[in-house]
Amino acid sequence: MNIFKAMGQSTLWRTIVAVSWSFMGIRKSSEFKEDTARITPLHILVVGVLACFLFVAVLIVIVNMVVTK
Repeated sequence: MNIFKAMGQSTLWRTIVAVSWSFMGIRKSSEFKEDTARITPLHILVVGVLACFLFVAVLIVIVNMVVTK
């Protein structure tokens, strides 16, 4: 079973937005309450881990570009 199909498109997008705001440390209290009602911890964990890998990959690419020049 694909986790993203089970989550649904709107829940997936809401999870991505919630994790993105959390990475920056900015989150409204009202939106946090809505997210806790709609998003499960599994959704946050999956998107958060993928976002971390993406962030590290982008940093590695930037460092490689700077070092090779």
